[in-house]
Amino acid sequence: MNSLKTVLLLGGLSGLLLFLGGLVGGQKGMTIALVMAVGMNFFSYFFSEKMALSASGAIRVSPEENAHIWHRIAPMTERLCQRMGIPMPKLWVLPEASPNAFATGRNPSHSSVAVSAGLLDVMDDREVEAVIAHELGHIKHRDILISSVAATIAAAITYVGQMMMFAGMGGHRHDDEEDSGSGGLIGGLLMMILAPMAAMLIQMAISRTREFSADAAAAKYTGSPDGLINALSKLNMWSQRIPMEASPAMSHMYIFPVGTGQWMQRLFSTHPATEQRIAKLQSYRGLSPAQIPVN
Repeated sequence: MNSLKTVLLLGGLSGLLLFLGGLVGGQKGMTIALVMAVGMNFFSYFFSEKMALSASGAIRVSPEENAHIWHRIAPMTERLCQRMGIPMPKLWVLPEASPNAFATGRNPSHSSVAVSAGLLDVMDDREVEAVIAHELGHIKHRDILISSVAATIAAAITYVGQMMMFAGMGGHRHDDEEDSGSGGLIGGLLMMILAPMAAMLIQMAISRTREFSADAAAAKYTGSPDGLINALSKLNMWSQRIPMEASPAMSHMYIFPVGTGQWMQRLFSTHPATEQRIAKLQSYRGLSPAQIPVN
C-alpha cells in the first residue's frame, strides 16, 4: 500500500510539473520542464550523499577511525544487513549532542548511515539497533532516491511557478487580451503561490509514507517493535531538551524531524506525528516478523 501511494504521489508531482510547463510555454514548455526535472534528478542521484554528509559535518567511523563507535554499531549493522539482504553501508557519526540519525546514498551499494553522538549517549544497544534498522529500511527501499526525486521535482515546480509570475507581470499583450490582462496577472500570482505549495504538500506526503515503511522495517528485522517505540519516545523527549541545529532542507532525511516547532510539524511535516508512528508500531505487537507488512 505504501509503495502504491508513493508511486501515485510521485506521478501527481510529475504531472503538476508538466502541467505548469505547458501553461508557461505549451509543448515546448512541457519539454523544458521535463528536461529540467531529469537534469536535477541526475545531479541529485549522484551527489546527494556527499552533499548530505558534508552539510551535516559527519565524521567517518571505521576500525581505524573512531574505533570505539565502530565496535559498538558495526556488528549490529552487519547483522541487520544480512537479514535485509543489502550490502554494509559506510558508517558515520555526527558531532551533535541532540540524538538523531539519517541514511543517504543513491542505492544500497553506495550508501551511508550516520548517527549522532547524542543518540549513542542516551540510547541502549537495543534502541540504537532499532534506529539503524529504520535507516537501513530507507536504504533497502531506495527511499533516499525517491525523496531526492520528489525534492528536485518540487524545486522545478517552484521555479516554473516563478516563471509564470514573470510571464504574467511582463511581456506584451495583444489588444484583444487587454481586458483579461489583470486576470492573467492574478492567475499567474496564484499559480506562483499555489503550485509550489501543492508540490511541497505532495513531497511531504511522500516522505511521511516512507517513514511508516522504514518504521515497519525496523520492527520486522529487529524482531520486535519495542526497540523503535522506546527510541522514538526518547527522540521526542530529547529533541525538546537539546534541539538539533540542521538545515531544514535536510529535515526529511533524519529519523526525527529538525528545524520546526511542534505545531509546524502537524501542519507541514516531513514526518508523521510521533504518537502516530508509535501507535502503528504498537499494532505490530503479537505479530511474527514475517507478518509485519513492509513495502
